[in-house]
Amino acid sequence: MAVNINTVYLRVLAIANKEQRGYITPQEFNTLANQAQLDIFEQYFYDLNQFLRLPGNDTIHSDAVDMLEEKIGIFEVYNSPIGAGTLSDLGVHKLGAVYHQETVNGVQTKFEAEKLNPNELRYYINSPLTAPTVKRPVFIVHQDQITVLPVEADNLSMNYIAKPLDVYWGYTMINNEALYNPAASINFQLHPSEETELVLKILTLAGIVMKEPQLYQIAAAEDAKNIQQEKQ
Repeated sequence: MAVNINTVYLRVLAIANKEQRGYITPQEFNTLANQAQLDIFEQYFYDLNQFLRLPGNDTIHSDAVDMLEEKIGIFEVYNSPIGAGTLSDLGVHKLGAVYHQETVNGVQTKFEAEKLNPNELRYYINSPLTAPTVKRPVFIVHQDQITVLPVEADNLSMNYIAKPLDVYWGYTMINNEALYNPAASINFQLHPSEETELVLKILTLAGIVMKEPQLYQIAAAEDAKNIQQEKQ
């Protein structure tokens, strides 16, 4: 499940060139494409929060939440080992549950750790009632790293939402022309339904870079036309 980067690039070029708004180089496109993907991805969480705040059980709202959860679900990772690297190194966008696995009576059992703020940790440790144990571990995130107490680093895992991988329109130069190279390319990780939004977002960003604000109107008109065609 992905959006082909070459399809998006060709659509962006077709719209920009049709209106004689200038040529977008592969280097510029790759930079804008990554920013557009990240903008759309981060908007999911804002939109989901807003829809979940709406009162009632309206079917339209439920459908919107389901769609957003489906789009976010592409990036969900479960039971990933916690290594020595930082969360950024591991590509973690939002951290979920953290687990410690322990053998109890010959059975592998997972215990979910409670998340604490670093400044809370000493109060928990010093109180007999709240002091962490193997069966009731706690964890903190400090300097972008996870520390789980009182267990060792082994047998730790986490659930998280990963950041989208950087996209790249790969190309080979032939006769001073950049030709698409699928083997060297990395597609968008976003849901296929985001193809039009990616084109719109990239053209909007390109309009800022190229000092061509008309590109936004062009992209918006193209988006409206596609929506109208889908309804027919």
